[in-house]
Amino acid sequence: MIRNYLLAVCILCYFAIVPTNAYFVTVDAHSEECFFDRVEAGTKMGLIFETVEGGFLDIDVRITDPEGKIIYHGVRESSGKYTFAAHTNGVYTYCFSNQMSTMTPKVVMFSMEVGEALKGGESGKNGSAGADADSSHTKLEDMIQELSATLTSIKHEQEYMHMRDRIHRNINESTNFRVVIWSTFEALVLIVMTIGQIYYLKRFFEVRRVV
Repeated sequence: MIRNYLLAVCILCYFAIVPTNAYFVTVDAHSEECFFDRVEAGTKMGLIFETVEGGFLDIDVRITDPEGKIIYHGVRESSGKYTFAAHTNGVYTYCFSNQMSTMTPKVVMFSMEVGEALKGGESGKNGSAGADADSSHTKLEDMIQELSATLTSIKHEQEYMHMRDRIHRNINESTNFRVVIWSTFEALVLIVMTIGQIYYLKRFFEVRRVV
């Protein structure tokens, strides 16, 4: 019971001091913006992105490994989430491309998740008791790392969903505003046409009365 409580406290403390890597970037027309992460082999990585402004809300996404091989390539995507494990040590690259746009810049919100590298087990040096203690300590560390990674992923997912909700709300409000403006314009046109028809009919009957 005490171990579970201490484990929860450690996780909450770790989660409180580790910042969330959520960013906004503006990708101009005919340009590309890239970001880099240097990790070790076996590290779990992830990318969450959402196009929040510009054109048809689409962007090209590309992830490459240290050798220049393409791990993931998405074309004209509005949002997405991709996770993978690094197969080699080095710098991994995330790129957002707006080459297909002629003049409209795109604003992209994205979050990069980088977990802990896998660690090999340690052999005991002080007999079976020491080996059991090391094994228990390693298992506890693995549990903390796994739960921390899970909580971080959940936090990023919540921020991602919150951002999607805000974007969709802004789209709905913008659409509603345009509908109101268009309806007001139609009403004004109808009023002007009605007044014009009344004036024309009035002038027509006035001319007939003179004749």
